[in-house]
Amino acid sequence: MAYKWDFGVVFSYLHFWIKGLGITLAYSAGTVLGGLIIGVVCGMLLLSRHKWITLPVHLYVELFRCTPLLVQIVWFYYALPIVLSVELPAWLAAGLGLTLYMGSFSTEIFRGGIVSIDKGQWQAARALGMTNGELMRQIILPQAVKRMTPPFVNQSIIQLKNTSLLYVVAVPDLMYTGSIVVSDTFRPLEVYTSVALMYLAILYPLTLWAKRMEARVDQ
Repeated sequence: MAYKWDFGVVFSYLHFWIKGLGITLAYSAGTVLGGLIIGVVCGMLLLSRHKWITLPVHLYVELFRCTPLLVQIVWFYYALPIVLSVELPAWLAAGLGLTLYMGSFSTEIFRGGIVSIDKGQWQAARALGMTNGELMRQIILPQAVKRMTPPFVNQSIIQLKNTSLLYVVAVPDLMYTGSIVVSDTFRPLEVYTSVALMYLAILYPLTLWAKRMEARVDQ
């Protein structure tokens, strides 16, 4: 017997979907902004010639880039209370994991954008007597930001998808809302298809925007 699709059950939970979508977007925006701040600070620290400054930053970046985000969120929520006797609420544990994860990638994006500027421009600016602050503000950063923006936007898109991992600590995002609706309706095909379409509706325009930005940088 052919499966009979019924998306009516999905629409009957509209108020739950709106709340879940709001939480997903809020976590995406908040953790991207937090990751950007971490990336700028740590990226600047990586430009230092002192190993006692760069080594801890390198350790942070590699730790969070080379371990699964799911493990990080679970560790903050379940392991931190055991290791440090610090119990974090689910929303904070998930947000901390997402922010530090985004920050590790943002750090490399920022550092890569800075070091990609031709060394001759650094030398010419210093020959003109510019201070390091003037050099960064007037010469390096205007060019570097243009190169950083496309990869940062792409990473932000990935970050929005990463918020689907919030459900593992019961933060009521889209995925967790979907699991609740499935438990009530026993219609997983309709529910998770709807979840996928909601992510697609958000992410596809952002992906097109990112491609246009990359094309402008390449011109």
